[in-house]
Amino acid sequence: GAGYDPSILPGGVGDGRLLDAVVADRPVLLWATDHHSAWANRAALDVAGVSAASGDPAGGRFVRDTDGQPTGGLLESAAHQVAAHIPPATGESLEAGLRAALGRLVAEGIVWAQEAALSPANVEVFASLAARNELPCRINIAVKADPLRWRDQLAEFDAVRRQHSDLAALSVRTVKFFADGIIESGTASLLEPYSDDHTSCGIALWPQEELLEAAVAVDRLGFQLHIHAIGDGAVRAALDAVEHVASVNGPRDRRPVIAHVQLVHPADLPRFAALGVIANFEPLWAQQDALMTDLTEPRLGDARSSRQYAIATMMRSGAPVSFGSDWPVSSPRPVEGLAVAVTRRTAEGLPTGGWLPAERITLAEATSAYTRGVAYQAYEESECGMMAVGQRADFCLLSADPRAVDPGDLADVSVLRTWSAGREVYST
Repeated sequence: GAGYDPSILPGGVGDGRLLDAVVADRPVLLWATDHHSAWANRAALDVAGVSAASGDPAGGRFVRDTDGQPTGGLLESAAHQVAAHIPPATGESLEAGLRAALGRLVAEGIVWAQEAALSPANVEVFASLAARNELPCRINIAVKADPLRWRDQLAEFDAVRRQHSDLAALSVRTVKFFADGIIESGTASLLEPYSDDHTSCGIALWPQEELLEAAVAVDRLGFQLHIHAIGDGAVRAALDAVEHVASVNGPRDRRPVIAHVQLVHPADLPRFAALGVIANFEPLWAQQDALMTDLTEPRLGDARSSRQYAIATMMRSGAPVSFGSDWPVSSPRPVEGLAVAVTRRTAEGLPTGGWLPAERITLAEATSAYTRGVAYQAYEESECGMMAVGQRADFCLLSADPRAVDPGDLADVSVLRTWSAGREVYST
């Protein structure tokens, strides 16, 4: 299962004994909404061979009690180690799931999307629909680099890109790196220790020298770099990798992306513009909801909490900015992201003046990040991203003009019809 909000659990971590009390006779694994942590019962740990004698995997951790027994809380690669024992999904079920997901995207007015971390083996389900002209929106796939086997993956990445290079609606142009985890579970990589655990700066999922070497190799093959970086330590490591790539491989139009950029050290903010790095924000996260107040802020402390999601500051620096959702981590609806980007308030309108209000942006700026910013990230700015003669007819019809709606009500605007390249792909 999947989709529980970690803020419902003490410290955001699940205790398997709670699951054992409900289901003890079969393995249960539940993914949190963040997809960086999971919650397992004893039967699932047994299937995966996890016990007090088990060491933590590279880039992950089994949460343990005072006796060293795993409790069922799984962080980062520890969750994947248990999930590896789930029977694989069939091609038929994967295609059904993909169709449902794509249908949801076009219903929200989205006609270009990025599959952010896929194995080469799973590209085929996208390619099958693309070959039959059944993709309602264009997809760029980012294949996921593994810090333990990235050298062996290079040939796989190149092969899968070449194999599907003739599909108009599908590209395999990007390689995804996870530089760290998330702040809520204490796995984001920070420059200084967590406020609630002075022994930890989180988890850097890639040794820095490996990240530098892998980034150079991937860039040399012509792939776009896309690096997940939440903590200020991971953001700095990602920027260092981009800078190293440029110094080794020389100049080209590479448009590297650092995704999420939740916490950036002030010294690193100007480096985005200087290096041409696209800051990909998920604006819906820039609000003071329960996740923020119960888990994030206590881990960061006041000073660092006040530097989160510096969207306006990043835009003023001249850095290219794009907006996304990270769905299914959070809602795919751009109108919800617009509302938060403009107001920095929750759906309940709190706080009244907005959370970190200096980082609010205008509706025009937010809309541009969702459209022109994404088109630039996709290398498609000459074809789409704005309403103009000669641009591809990618557009949607909304139930109201967002410019005439109170900013707090933007999330109530709905999509009535969606067109991709002039072809209607959704209507109510």
